[in-house]
Amino acid sequence: MAFGDLLEKVGSAGPFQLLCVLLLTAPALLIASHNLVQNFSAASPEHQCRLRAPGPNASWVGNTTAARGGLSLAPSPERCCRLADTHGQHPRTNSSLGRAGETEPCWDGWHYDRSTFSSTIVTEWDLVCDLGPLPALAQTLFMAGVLLGALLFGVFSDRFGRRIILLCSLLLVAVMGTGAALSSNFLTYCAFRLLSGVGLSGFLLNYICLSLEWVPTKSRAQVVTWLSYCSTAGQVVLAGLAYGIRDWRWLQLAISTPFFIFFLCAWWIPESARWLIVNHRPAMALSNLQRVARINGNQLGGDSISLEVRPRGQSMSHFSTNLAYFGLSMDLPAFGLDIFLVQAFFGAIDILAKMACALALSYFGRRAIQASSLILAGVFLLGNIPMLMVRLALVVLGKGCLAASSVCSYLYGGELFPTAVRQTGTGFTTVMARLGGMVAPVVLVAGQQFPFLPLMIFGVAPVISGIAACFLPEMHNVPLLDTIEEVEDSRAEPRQKRSGSGLPHRNRAPAAQQHVAWPIGQRLEQKGPLMLGAQCDTLAPQYSPLSCN
Repeated sequence: MAFGDLLEKVGSAGPFQLLCVLLLTAPALLIASHNLVQNFSAASPEHQCRLRAPGPNASWVGNTTAARGGLSLAPSPERCCRLADTHGQHPRTNSSLGRAGETEPCWDGWHYDRSTFSSTIVTEWDLVCDLGPLPALAQTLFMAGVLLGALLFGVFSDRFGRRIILLCSLLLVAVMGTGAALSSNFLTYCAFRLLSGVGLSGFLLNYICLSLEWVPTKSRAQVVTWLSYCSTAGQVVLAGLAYGIRDWRWLQLAISTPFFIFFLCAWWIPESARWLIVNHRPAMALSNLQRVARINGNQLGGDSISLEVRPRGQSMSHFSTNLAYFGLSMDLPAFGLDIFLVQAFFGAIDILAKMACALALSYFGRRAIQASSLILAGVFLLGNIPMLMVRLALVVLGKGCLAASSVCSYLYGGELFPTAVRQTGTGFTTVMARLGGMVAPVVLVAGQQFPFLPLMIFGVAPVISGIAACFLPEMHNVPLLDTIEEVEDSRAEPRQKRSGSGLPHRNRAPAAQQHVAWPIGQRLEQKGPLMLGAQCDTLAPQYSPLSCN
């Protein structure tokens, strides 16, 4: 009997699964806030050089410079230099200043327009002009932290378990996010942002995996889509928080301190029984399954389970999706509209796109949706029409397709890898995704010199990945596999010849070995005919950890 059958026995869609998903929903709401907070905390307002002597011209004058557009606009002279004083020496240079009409850098700092934001990291640390690329560097370092977390926590999660990594990740996000809000300088801020990205990556890897491993096959798409809804709704939450909190430190605290509460609540979530079985911890797996049965009001089902040990292309899609998605999401000023409204509008569009994706996944499968959404996104983004509203409409459609692709990517990635290496494999795809997120700010900075470059890259990459996705195996209504051997056999044999448990017939133990106990004779009290089992060959070659009658 497969693990899915055991889950049905104790209750595969009851109060336990509902509570588990709800507890993971709350932190998911703030994922987008951490990813995109620099749209607001690192906003660069209008600014001009501070004059040396106080006077009526030393304050902000709104009509001295043109309104700032997207990243492709070069800084104007009023922002980065001022007329030189020809009557003396500047203390920083200790040299005579030039002739009349010559300019000099803004040695005395800048005046900022604080009508939209009272404080950002740009205004606090003067990250303008020559230091203008530094906010993009901070975002790239954050994505580097997410990449590093994927490298570390993917392997750690398969080795030490999903639950402990989830708890450590939530605590890390809480502590490092709060540290970023209290930073005294830009370097410290970058360090805390990098480490909060590491923690966020650990949460991203495990909250979907835990959900997938506790729900039945028929509900996987709905659960992952719901969690993705919550992540997307976080964009709207971020817009509301940023509109109400105009100081970057308080905004950073608002999205970080709730993770202390999430950390405490997550202690209720048990370790994945599927992972425990595959990693030879059957007693704890049995205890967790019986706990699930009690919560689901199915005590008899839990009591009937006993234990016997017996012998026996996806990363490319993640890269392109995140490259284009974050590239569009982090360039809100380029649309020339109110950034709070654009942020909320993008979030609403993503929700609608993911709703459509959820319906399509139930009818057309994973591969078709993954490929078509990527190709359509690329086509829309390549249609760079000069008319602002038409261009905005195409970008919105392209971003919606990317949102749909992200839903499919997270679901597909969790299904393609077996339990034994699921988090390691998912960690690798997450690394590729965050490489896309790291490259996106660099592409936007390059767009200052080559305005055509961002949309061209953001359009071509999804098309190439969509074509590559056509060669992935279909996983619609296919039970989760547990071992690498099962994956190999699923490729070797036609899928319709596989048994209902998801194991190829030729891999099952001979009939004479079906009920032979492991020599140590370890066995829990048998309270019924059903035996706790999963198919795995990661013990000694002649043993597999668990079995079922």
